[in-house]
Amino acid sequence: MSHPTSLPLIALIVAGFMFLSQGPVCASATIEVYYAPEDHPVDHVVNLYGRATRYIYVSVYGLTAPSIVKALVEAKHRGVDVRVITDRERLTDPKQHSAVKTLRLAGVPVRINRHDALMHLKQVVIDDEINTSGSANHTTSGNRYNDERLDVITDARLTARAREKFLAMWNDRERFVVWTE
Repeated sequence: MSHPTSLPLIALIVAGFMFLSQGPVCASATIEVYYAPEDHPVDHVVNLYGRATRYIYVSVYGLTAPSIVKALVEAKHRGVDVRVITDRERLTDPKQHSAVKTLRLAGVPVRINRHDALMHLKQVVIDDEINTSGSANHTTSGNRYNDERLDVITDARLTARAREKFLAMWNDRERFVVWTE
């Protein structure tokens, strides 16, 4: 006869084994965390853009930092596939309008939300290896003055999921349209 607690203990062991046999989730991920203003997160993003070789997919609410615009244009000139999704209402800000226009004139395709809600996602996907997340926009204020957070995640699985989300938004013609000014 078994002890009354042995059956639940055996079930727990079996459940644990089943969980472990499926492989750890994101065990290889590395996450670097940068806070604004002290860590200047935009500078880290510019560095990432400078290392990209295949693609940079940017979903960001605010995009006004000249260093970001310059890094994206330079990446486009290196042959990197650069795409940007931003919020249509932010384009009423002259700095945002100018930044996005500069990108478009450099050949970077830009889409904006058609839906009534905000396109508030702040995510970058680079080369199937790195994705970023957090509260930080691509703005000078977000880099120097605001309380912000930028997470730089290096993990193939998480980056693939971020890429899938970006491409789903990019290809959603009902919710997002090409920005033509």
